[in-house]
Amino acid sequence: MENLPSCPECGSTYTYEDRGMMICPECGHEWSPTDAAEDTASVIKDSNGNVLADGDNVTVIKDLKVKGASGAIKQGTKVKGIRLVVDAADGHNIDCKVEGFGPMKLKSEFVKKN
Repeated sequence: MENLPSCPECGSTYTYEDRGMMICPECGHEWSPTDAAEDTASVIKDSNGNVLADGDNVTVIKDLKVKGASGAIKQGTKVKGIRLVVDAADGHNIDCKVEGFGPMKLKSEFVKKN
């Protein structure tokens, strides 16, 4: 069996080829394998799969412990005007200012777009 690429939309491995197009049966996404692949490493998504952009407002989806602080960032905390860090080595790909805590870095998997 040949190795077909995973779906760029949902990551499904059940893709198949039909008339020169790649098709994902799970989400219905179709794409051409000859198209220049979009740099998916530079796309940062929230916990629900929504693409984030600089200046977006997000909400924290779970309590986050903060090193060196007496408390935690509570679930539901709103963060305004985020800045994305594409090549974050430690996985913290959002720079922001959290009210009551100051400037910090967050992981996109712990936020949802407003």
